[in-house]
Amino acid sequence: MKKKIVSLSLITTLLAASVLGCASKEGGGNDSDGKYSGVTLNYWSMWNSSEPQGKVIQEAADAFAEETGATINIEWKGRDINTLLSTALSSEEEIDIFEDSYMNIAKNYADYSYDLTDMAKEAGYAEQSFACFNDKVIEWAGFLCAITEQPQVGGVWYNKDIFEDCGISETPATWDEFLEVCQILVDNGYQPLALDSAYADFTYGYHLDRIIGQDVIKDMAINGGWSKQEGVAQAADDIIDFVKKGYLAKGAPDEYPASQNKMGTEQDIAMVVCANYVTSEVATNTGAELKWGMFNYPEVEGGVDPVNAFAGANSIAISSYSENEQAAFDFIMLLTSGKWDQKMADTASQIPADPSNTEPDTLSGSIETLKETTAPLDWNMGMNDNSDLKANFKDTIIKLYEGKFATGQEFAEAMDALY
Repeated sequence: MKKKIVSLSLITTLLAASVLGCASKEGGGNDSDGKYSGVTLNYWSMWNSSEPQGKVIQEAADAFAEETGATINIEWKGRDINTLLSTALSSEEEIDIFEDSYMNIAKNYADYSYDLTDMAKEAGYAEQSFACFNDKVIEWAGFLCAITEQPQVGGVWYNKDIFEDCGISETPATWDEFLEVCQILVDNGYQPLALDSAYADFTYGYHLDRIIGQDVIKDMAINGGWSKQEGVAQAADDIIDFVKKGYLAKGAPDEYPASQNKMGTEQDIAMVVCANYVTSEVATNTGAELKWGMFNYPEVEGGVDPVNAFAGANSIAISSYSENEQAAFDFIMLLTSGKWDQKMADTASQIPADPSNTEPDTLSGSIETLKETTAPLDWNMGMNDNSDLKANFKDTIIKLYEGKFATGQEFAEAMDALY
């Protein structure tokens, strides 16, 4: 009997030790039982470690290492990364993951980027991302080679408190509704629209896109023919009428960033046409924490493009020669969806990459606008395609907002005279 008791005690002790050993391995992070134990991922980041984005990336990398046993070596390359990537990728430096704009990845680095199509399908990535960016990447590269990390969007950014004070409960969807809102603002003692000269071509380009579409603008930018395209004069006439009605803020078009800063310093200017970073610029420059909202640039009756918005994205790719592509993809998905994407949006005050997450209050309306967009617009809606004349385009458009053209046709002829 004594021997049986001893044997039972020994068995109990061994079982307890076995359970404790298993528990220790499950919580041990970089141990031999992790899914990616022994895997090292080399990550070239466009951020710096001290930036909000860098801090979240590092935290996510640490969490991934703890969960899977992988090691992630992050090299903080900063904004100079786009001057380094081409040589580094072509010489197959030890890079598994890298960041750049989605356009650069798809247009310049597609040959060095892994085809993510199958892994994305398996992970249900389409339901955790904005279709407009994925579709554009595939259009440019021929396959999905970039995962969106930091979306950007342009449109009309407005002070919600001013709208509320004027009894404006709905944002305008059409140009006529937009003009009605502007008049309500004026009647209540507010200035409708801030405009800095730096964004004059962006603002006019938006209006012109609504009428004739970006493809036509791109063609005119290269080949001319502005005065032969009726929509150019129509768009310019709309702006001339807008200025005559007093809907531009005093001093506009102003020297950047004077006009947008007045939204923070004077707080009697209601709107500005820009990209999402304008909210942080005004806050940084003036210290004012405005209650921002955003709506898509209004549709123009009879125009060809009612809903597309300017949109861009910093994105993440996997090198075509990576030997750990699945581990790299799994980490990218961890970072750009769910709780880590939400933390990135909250910490860095940016639009979430996962549309099921929540945008910061200052970027209210941005997710809805990106969901509506099927073909993202370029910055300045194609006018920048002519690098030789884009500065001249801007100068001529500034004159339009300064009221120096009597008619839209006169403006169109001035654009043609630049060639």
